[in-house]
Amino acid sequence: MDMQRALRQQQNEIDEHHIYKRLAQLEKDEHNKKILSDIAEDELHHYKFWVKITKKELAPRKWRVWYYTTMAKIFGLSFALKLMERGEEGAEEFYKRIAKEMPEAKSIYEDEVRHEKMLLNMLKDEKLEYAGAVVLGMNDALVELTGTLTGVALAFNNAKYVGITGVIMGIAASLSMAGSAYLEARENADKGINPKKYAFYTGFSYILTTILVVLPFFLLDSAKMALVAMFGTAAFVIVVYNYYIAVARDEDFGKRVGEMFAITFGVSLISFVIGYFVNKYFGIEI
Repeated sequence: MDMQRALRQQQNEIDEHHIYKRLAQLEKDEHNKKILSDIAEDELHHYKFWVKITKKELAPRKWRVWYYTTMAKIFGLSFALKLMERGEEGAEEFYKRIAKEMPEAKSIYEDEVRHEKMLLNMLKDEKLEYAGAVVLGMNDALVELTGTLTGVALAFNNAKYVGITGVIMGIAASLSMAGSAYLEARENADKGINPKKYAFYTGFSYILTTILVVLPFFLLDSAKMALVAMFGTAAFVIVVYNYYIAVARDEDFGKRVGEMFAITFGVSLISFVIGYFVNKYFGIEI
């Protein structure tokens, strides 16, 4: 038996017991609370198994408990728990490997499989349930604003003018998108989607994306430099959000990012060409 590996696994089990226990205390949904409490008890059972092997008691790492509970508050249960499971890759194989010499390890291995394959997928996570609304608002804001502002920035070399144009467009479009999202969700109310929440997530994500995209035009004097910063911000938003979805839904991160990059920057390229010719042939500069 590799005692160092055993102690690491024991530490993980007591950490996760306290993480799940803390999340259960914070959770309002009774369905989720029951799942989290059950997993917490399983993790405590696993920890006690290792105590019998190592003959040592370990305290939970407070920073790790704080980190994952904070992730759950900000990004939702599914993201935090699946991120934690990714960080524990190899645990199941370790239990499986030692099951031949320690029969009790087989039961723990089965628990780990059950957590990952069944219980975590049963969690009701509002942030994930309304991910479609967030994608709708964010993607529309990225495509419309980066495309339009690229053309405007190349036609009119005034950063503040471009930024104000983006703000006006963003506010108007976010209200329009929220209204359309409400009507769409109302037509599909039988799927368990709350139309008001769907509209809120759509409009909010549009506004937030607008703020991030237009901010460089108010911070920089050159419209061209602000344009470069805008693309950097857009790329950052795409990468961060798609990482969240890829983890929470176990999807292909590279494929998702590639699709959004192609759409967003493809439209911007077309706008770049239009803006270039407007600037060249009309000579408008404000």
